[in-house]
Amino acid sequence: MNSLCLALVLIVVWGYLAGATLATLRFARRTRGAAAPTGAGPPVSVLKPLHGAEPGLYQNLRSFADQDYPDFQLVLGVRNRADDAVPIARALIAKRPRRDIALVIDPSVGGSNLKVANLENMLPAARHELIVLADSDMRVTPDYLAIVTAPLADPATGIVTCLYKAVPTGGPWSRLAALHINFGFLPGALVGDAITVGHGCFGATIALRREVLERIGGFARIRDELADDYRMGQAVRELGLKTVLSSYIVENRVSESSLASLWRHELRWARTSRMMAPAGFAGSVVTHTAMLTALAVAAFGSGVVAWGFVLISLGLRWISALAIARWLGLPRGGLWLLPVRDALSFAVFLGSFCGRSVLWRDQLFRVEPGGRMSVEGD
Repeated sequence: MNSLCLALVLIVVWGYLAGATLATLRFARRTRGAAAPTGAGPPVSVLKPLHGAEPGLYQNLRSFADQDYPDFQLVLGVRNRADDAVPIARALIAKRPRRDIALVIDPSVGGSNLKVANLENMLPAARHELIVLADSDMRVTPDYLAIVTAPLADPATGIVTCLYKAVPTGGPWSRLAALHINFGFLPGALVGDAITVGHGCFGATIALRREVLERIGGFARIRDELADDYRMGQAVRELGLKTVLSSYIVENRVSESSLASLWRHELRWARTSRMMAPAGFAGSVVTHTAMLTALAVAAFGSGVVAWGFVLISLGLRWISALAIARWLGLPRGGLWLLPVRDALSFAVFLGSFCGRSVLWRDQLFRVEPGGRMSVEGD
């Protein structure tokens, strides 16, 4: 009986690892065949909510200002005139005087999600019908806008989104954070897309028509949602429109400076996912290949042969990561840390079940069932 239980665990975790690797190969082939559309596209307004002078912010913003696109506007928004991002935004405007760049400073708040409040304040400054939202820690190449907006030419497409790959800015904690994004989140999201159950919508990029945004109730609909990107995609699908995963992968600059910041960040992701989709989040336990193998061997196995399965799982994990890195052009440095990364990911998974509070931008929130949030103590 113990041997059967061990065999079942191995079949499940190795099967997931194989599926994630194949899903990544399938996406990589689609990405290689994609090219930026030729000809003039419709005008676009890009909204970038800012908060603080995070590492590399100027270079991130400059990559959005330097798009090879005929007609676009860049709207930068902060809630506080004393925000450290303001001098950086003004420097970009001064360096790119021929670009259409607007800076909105408005402290108005309509809900508990301050990022969404920022977007609400910025929207009146957006002049064009096509709207692109992108987080401040993303960096892109000049063909980005042309690629991500192209699917919106189809009236059946309601929203376009992008996956993101991580590039650490230095230090062991940013490297561990990048390993999670590149070899945990990214292949998992591609599995969801391949079996059409993920329907992910990611803050790395959200592109939609203004009339679609208005039909879902605008940003007011997601004022109190912690996972505002996910909820926006869900609202658009409720209109009967498609969510399209772009072939473009945005570059995320990861700058975690300590274990504490890394833990808080990933715990916020995990608790939000658990509250929004508890069954799916519980099922994601199968993604922890090495840790589940070790636990299964400890519970059901005995002897050197059984513990050899742990080494096999680690080997398969490294092989899968190397293949994914090669196909998607991901950083390979630090892959020897994968066992440490996997142990930390499993600890975050377990920790997500031990409370509902999350710390986000120095404020404590309580995540309610369904993903809505309130300020802790209200």
